[in-house]
Amino acid sequence: MLSVAGCGETMEVRRLRVDLEVYKIMRGKGTITCMEFFGNTHLLSGAEDGLICVWNTKRWECLKSIQAHKGHVSSFSVHPSGKLALSVGTDKTLRTWNLIDGKSAFIKSIKQNAHIVLWSPSGDKYVVVSNNQLDIYTLKTASIRGSITCNERIFSVKFITESIIAIAGNEEYVRLYDIKSRKCISEFKAHEARVKVLYFFQVEQNNILATASSDGYIKLWKLNIEEIQSSPLLLSEVNTEARLTCLAVWLSSATSVTQVDEEQNTQCKEDTATDKCRKGKKNKMKTTPLVEAVHPETEHQILCKRKKVVKIKESRKKMKL
Repeated sequence: MLSVAGCGETMEVRRLRVDLEVYKIMRGKGTITCMEFFGNTHLLSGAEDGLICVWNTKRWECLKSIQAHKGHVSSFSVHPSGKLALSVGTDKTLRTWNLIDGKSAFIKSIKQNAHIVLWSPSGDKYVVVSNNQLDIYTLKTASIRGSITCNERIFSVKFITESIIAIAGNEEYVRLYDIKSRKCISEFKAHEARVKVLYFFQVEQNNILATASSDGYIKLWKLNIEEIQSSPLLLSEVNTEARLTCLAVWLSSATSVTQVDEEQNTQCKEDTATDKCRKGKKNKMKTTPLVEAVHPETEHQILCKRKKVVKIKESRKKMKL
């Protein structure tokens, strides 16, 4: 699993399993303000210079740059179909983009500087955030369906389901709201400093919420949708020692199996006194390849040892005779 975090004018690509920095990309002028993966092949980034860049995740090369706004690109969101995108900037505009040709399809002036825009999982609605207010729009009418007002400025929002949205503001807590009733249904303390970014993704049947804070930590939380009011489980954390401004998560095809195995191993280690964990350890010893359990040897060394054993057995037979 890879995470891409924006730090100033650079993008840091880290492998979360081993806490290793894989790439460090100097983007150019302007601090990176937002990032979003689309599938496993492309990453989109926005910055203070008004550009939206499309990156190839294999070589981490910039494929195309779009002059999206006259001011900063505050936020953008790709429609689930991959054909459209929304963006907001400090020029007080909400822009719709045709990602097939990279051209602007529609421009809407808004009263305030919105700093977050986000599509719902189905693409039937989207939210626009200005300061501490979140407005919910429907795609058919492009009108406001309802609003959620928080006490602090909203820094990040992510849909957990079509009806549940996570909100992080100028504080250490993450709160989950019901879209229909627009009421807070759950909250938990995620960091020691304010939470800057949220990122939600699914691994098989696991719902994972990634949080990034001003303290430099990236944390992964496991959410139980059926018991959404219960506190989430902290799976892992990484100290990047950087002032994080944005975050995106890239999942490889093999991540799901690895992630589940890691969680099972963690639970097994924490419960070493139980019989289940002991059985698990015995099974692992049986299935562990010999070359991984001992120091690897060359074929020549192995053959020499076998010849010595054969000679010793032959000499013993002669002694008996």
